[in-house]
Amino acid sequence: MSTGLIFDIKKYAINDGPGIRLTVFFKGCNLACQWCHNPESISIKRQKMYNDSKCIGSKKCLDNCPNDALILTENGIVTDVNACNLCGKCAEVCPTKAFEMLGEFKPLDNLMKIIDNEAVFFDQSDGGVTFSGGEPLMHADYLIEALKECGKRYYHRVVDTTAFSSLETIVEVADNTELFLIDLKLMDDVNHKKLTGVSNQKIHRNITEIAKKDVDIIFRVPVIPGVNTSDENTIATANFMNSLAGNRDVINLLPYHSIAENKHKKLGDLEGFTSFKEPTEKELERMIAVYETYGIKASVGG
Repeated sequence: MSTGLIFDIKKYAINDGPGIRLTVFFKGCNLACQWCHNPESISIKRQKMYNDSKCIGSKKCLDNCPNDALILTENGIVTDVNACNLCGKCAEVCPTKAFEMLGEFKPLDNLMKIIDNEAVFFDQSDGGVTFSGGEPLMHADYLIEALKECGKRYYHRVVDTTAFSSLETIVEVADNTELFLIDLKLMDDVNHKKLTGVSNQKIHRNITEIAKKDVDIIFRVPVIPGVNTSDENTIATANFMNSLAGNRDVINLLPYHSIAENKHKKLGDLEGFTSFKEPTEKELERMIAVYETYGIKASVGG
């Protein structure tokens, strides 16, 4: 039985599909979007976060570090990344949880026990399980096994994805899920590659194929002024959606916010943070109006 690298499990989630859900966040993403709200999800490896505002200088982490990889400075604890083996001892002994380990290899039977414990909430709210990330399709074998196990229990299944994978993978996932939440970040391929690290051609091919199947799709756009708020991009997105098989006319607009800056700081990677403007209400209203012209139901959030 396969094992997946998971960095968070969120109970009572209400924004990742219908009803009350349990959302499983896989670690690792094959895109590197410059505006990513969850930079801790990008690396396929375990990572460590450090929150200096929680640190009280107890030195328990220093005393228990097997590689002497930690140094107490006037600015808090500094980690020697060359010496640290990410064993997690510092996080285990820290009294204020200033250290946090990101990524746990979780056997599928352990995950299913956690999911089964939430089943009563699924039944009461027509909810279910959402697999998110990072990019869940990077963990294809584990994901598909989990989807099949959930299917045996009649849990509603959602996969939140960029749709960047092999066609074989996403087709098999489509055969074992009820709903996709799929990002349409940017329609121009040159700019898409520049800002996310990958071409969108494979993404569009995959979406076109799974749209032919009996699976629901809700599209999402991370709204970033200067990147994808132009009428040109909105119209191109609407035309792409209208070209798909089935009734693919729902899109959620997710306004950019700068929450990622603090996460980059905790990861010790402020150089990796790119700041963008948050969209105005007027920009969001304009996008909704343009989508409506093309028969697309757009709303903020979701």
